[in-house]
Amino acid sequence: MERTILVRYGEIHLKGLNRPFFERALMNNLRDALKPFVGARVERRDGRVYVEGVAREDEKAAVDRLCRVFGVHSVSRVVGVDKDLDSIAAAALDLIREAAKEAPATFKVRARRSDKRFSLNSMELAAEIGGRVLKALPYLKVDVHRPQIMLDIEIRERAYLYTDAKKAVGGMPVGTGGRAMLLLSGGIDSPVAGYMIARRGVAVDCVHFESVPYTSGQARQKVIDLATIMAGYCGPMRLHIVSFTEIQQKLYEDGPPPLLTILMRRFMMRIAERLAKKRRCGALITGENLGQVASQTMDSLNATNAVVSIPVFRPLIGFDKGEIMDRARQIGTYETSILPYDDCCSV
Repeated sequence: MERTILVRYGEIHLKGLNRPFFERALMNNLRDALKPFVGARVERRDGRVYVEGVAREDEKAAVDRLCRVFGVHSVSRVVGVDKDLDSIAAAALDLIREAAKEAPATFKVRARRSDKRFSLNSMELAAEIGGRVLKALPYLKVDVHRPQIMLDIEIRERAYLYTDAKKAVGGMPVGTGGRAMLLLSGGIDSPVAGYMIARRGVAVDCVHFESVPYTSGQARQKVIDLATIMAGYCGPMRLHIVSFTEIQQKLYEDGPPPLLTILMRRFMMRIAERLAKKRRCGALITGENLGQVASQTMDSLNATNAVVSIPVFRPLIGFDKGEIMDRARQIGTYETSILPYDDCCSV
């Protein structure tokens, strides 16, 4: 009996003739995610990805990293055994005992037979193993609707069994959708916007504008920390930090006060576009949200769009603030984003 980690991917299956391109990108990203685990091996077989060579004590940490790789649908720690009923039943009993902890519980067996040469079909296998579990562990009961323990069995080149399937981030593998430049402010919205575009396979670079001495080293470190958290999902990222003090001072000296915010945004977009073209980015990303503040009305957004020639992605455009905050908490950027260090927009 051997332990391994089973990785499932979803949307890639719909890619037809382009599917090998997306699968190769996903495999590369999975290997990158597992670099801290010496000896980990990643192989793709029969529409699944198998990770082997991870030490037992490192399995949970490895699963957590794999669940952050865009393109992955779910991840399970599984047991692989020979394809005979006695071996499958023995492994099933071990897994269910471990999950139930000797306490009364309900369970269900769900089987999938990819290898059609196996003697029992999926329903017959589930019934056979379920019967053996009930006989060996009489304190358990079957519940096919809302079981406390779900035992899955997959019959492939071996029989694989598991009782957990941890939901992953989904989306498409980073690197399959081009590259874009994120205007990373240090607030709640922009990291979420970058995450959402990266989830569609886009590699993300970031640009942050600072106004030293009016912004602090703590504000700079906050943005570096946010980019580091994002890199846990998006892969390696390049962060550009631009000194904006001189431009901002000139605007305050000569610009009409009612238009200062819009003028500042237009300069930021121009600079971001120049950096984007140097980095071969095909679009800009912002965390703007329609109507959230006065500078994010439709007219204001049109005014900032007018100074650039590449597309501007605004994935949060129709979100409520509460929804954005929930997503920030989910991806782990919220607590850093709310640290009270002003950026140049606040100044």
